[in-house]
Amino acid sequence: MANERIFNMAFAKVYPLLVQKAERKGRTKAEVDTVIFWLTGYDEEGLQAQLEKNVTCETFFNEAPQMNPNAEKIKGVICGYRVEEIEDPLLQKIRWLDKLVDELAKGKPMEKILRS
Repeated sequence: MANERIFNMAFAKVYPLLVQKAERKGRTKAEVDTVIFWLTGYDEEGLQAQLEKNVTCETFFNEAPQMNPNAEKIKGVICGYRVEEIEDPLLQKIRWLDKLVDELAKGKPMEKILRS
């Protein structure tokens, strides 16, 4: 049930929280966008369209142009769960994004965050 609540949450409500998390630590909205683009394949226009349509997190990830194949390299703990061990594919994508923004907020260099 808790997962359904996350899945049905509007991405437009989550997005400012991700930006806020990064900005509190001296990072920028542009850097958050870069992380989102890398993970999901959206571009600026696609992201803006999804925010304006007020889609759910589930729809946001299901309609992502192309999840980055290197996303499998995202490892670590977020919200008490190891992201690589999350079985639900949608929840794993949501936690991947959260983990990437968390790494950004912790000052990790962009090259390492983007697994390049």
